[in-house]
Amino acid sequence: MEKNGPQDLLTNIQFPADLRQLPLEQLPQVCDELRQTIIRILADNPGHFASSLGVVELTVALHYVFDTPNDRLVWDVGHQAYGHKILTGRRDRFHTNRKLGGIKPFPSPAESEYDTCTCGHASNSISVALGMAVAAHQQGSDRKVVAIIGDGSMSGGLAFEGLNNVSSSANDLLVVLNDNNMSIDRSVGGMKQYLHEMHSSSTYNRIRDRIGRKLLQWGWMNDSSKKRIVRFNNAVKSLLFNQHNVFDGMNIRYFGPEDGHDVVGLVKILRLVKEMKGPKLLHIHTVKGKGYEPAEKNPTLFHAPGKFDPETGERIEATPDTPRPPKFQDVFGHTLLELARQNPKIVGVTPAMPSGCSMNIMMKKLPERTFDVGIAEGHAVTFSAGMAKDGLMPFCNIYSSFAQRAYDNLIHDVAISRLPVVLCLDRAGLVGEDGPTHHGAFDLAYLRPIPGLTICSPLDEHELRRMMFTAQLPDKGPIVIRYPRGCGVLTDWRCPLESIEVGKGRRLKDGTDVAVLTIGPVGNTAAAAIEEAETEQPISVAHYDMRFLKPLDEVLLAEVAARHSHIITIEDGAVTGGLGSAVVEWMADHHFTPRVTRLGLPDRFIEHGQPNELYHIVGLDREAIKRAVCDAATQR
Repeated sequence: MEKNGPQDLLTNIQFPADLRQLPLEQLPQVCDELRQTIIRILADNPGHFASSLGVVELTVALHYVFDTPNDRLVWDVGHQAYGHKILTGRRDRFHTNRKLGGIKPFPSPAESEYDTCTCGHASNSISVALGMAVAAHQQGSDRKVVAIIGDGSMSGGLAFEGLNNVSSSANDLLVVLNDNNMSIDRSVGGMKQYLHEMHSSSTYNRIRDRIGRKLLQWGWMNDSSKKRIVRFNNAVKSLLFNQHNVFDGMNIRYFGPEDGHDVVGLVKILRLVKEMKGPKLLHIHTVKGKGYEPAEKNPTLFHAPGKFDPETGERIEATPDTPRPPKFQDVFGHTLLELARQNPKIVGVTPAMPSGCSMNIMMKKLPERTFDVGIAEGHAVTFSAGMAKDGLMPFCNIYSSFAQRAYDNLIHDVAISRLPVVLCLDRAGLVGEDGPTHHGAFDLAYLRPIPGLTICSPLDEHELRRMMFTAQLPDKGPIVIRYPRGCGVLTDWRCPLESIEVGKGRRLKDGTDVAVLTIGPVGNTAAAAIEEAETEQPISVAHYDMRFLKPLDEVLLAEVAARHSHIITIEDGAVTGGLGSAVVEWMADHHFTPRVTRLGLPDRFIEHGQPNELYHIVGLDREAIKRAVCDAATQR
């Protein structure tokens, strides 16, 4: 475990400037201490584990060679940036990572000048870094810019858009491609195979790199000769291997593959490419979870393992006194397999999250009918549209915040043609410790304006199964089903698969003083709050489960408006534009004038913390809802 005493180097490193004072031969020890620190702290305070272990040597080498924070390091996603946080002034606070009020879960410029951009979603690093590199060139600055991107993120379309633009702009960008054959699950697609083949041509790459270094030593790599040499290099490679390097073909100088766990070797190659003009790509090979055997053996499980024993790797999970309800994602996974066995048209699509959304349940049993398309949400939706156009019934599962990146695809390729794509939005609402980049806050608001789109959210597991069954029936058009991260409320979650009427809500409880309208699982919190309020005060509260944001149940709304002068709407999405807004608009359009109190996520980004802490802060916990109900009932 972590070393102590006079040989403890990490305790003397507060910032990268301290790291750069060390001799090169001490860097392996720094890496070992950094790795052990991450293991020790994350064993008790869970976070993204295996990704950061895999880039320890790269992190140390980058901060050793480059003059950060003046030089820019742009991390893609940020899962792998824990070592970066520890080396950049946050070591003493790292134990607060992901906790309410503690260090942010991903790099953020609001937290540190060493964090150059927000990076919670994949594939944006090359575009951001290119913008910085062009800015440096335009301003005559010698600032260096490095984008660090994984092979999983390289499957995203934005990464390719950035690469395509790199060679057409004057810049000295360095892209470090961290190739560990993983995103969260195993990487998929053509880029994975291409990088594997590049590894297999390592003999050529070693010879090419040796020649390049000699040319540098002899002074033959000046600006006037480099382009001719690069073109000659590409021609020789094409002749010998009948293969053209895609990066060289885009006039991005390629180096590698290099051993990403040889920190001394990384420092040497980074020093070599640092002063080169023009765009470069350094391809390194790493092992996710490096240095911790349980994580190396099971990198998917140790992507974010929760608490574990650092000595054995055994995960520490609390054993509940009573049976717990399943996770919504598992109900989705089992129900999808059940439906697929009944309906041969059903296929499953996910952008790189088969285990995260539990589509791996169907993938194991019906692999030929499940498709992991990589980190490519827009493609996932349009790919689903193509299958739907020709007779299949795609269930496309995307995390709510990631679905934002497929908005145009949903409108242009699905909704306009009214294709039967079922878009299942996992992680809706506040997801907790991952913070504002991952909260599913905006889906209800940004989906509601799309014509012809059905939008629903289940109160519980039975309702999720019924909505999924209904969605695959003929002539339903595009349907969105959104549900939260974590467990539901029913241990006996299996129920008959039966349809519900699209656009039809239901009255869960009658009352006379105030009407509460909810959508989705937040209705369970509201039901508990109503029960407490009625126990504590002589009030009568009606509760309606709307089920559908679109189409709204107009018959139900007319009933509510006729019977109640005060209405409370409750949703675990942005209060601007969601259910509350829809209800107020309908009331105004139909000349009803009840007082409407809207409860939802406020018009600001919500920071990270445990979900119960966050729902308390935003006023959507049981106590806050009870208070709102009591206030409304006494104001009638």
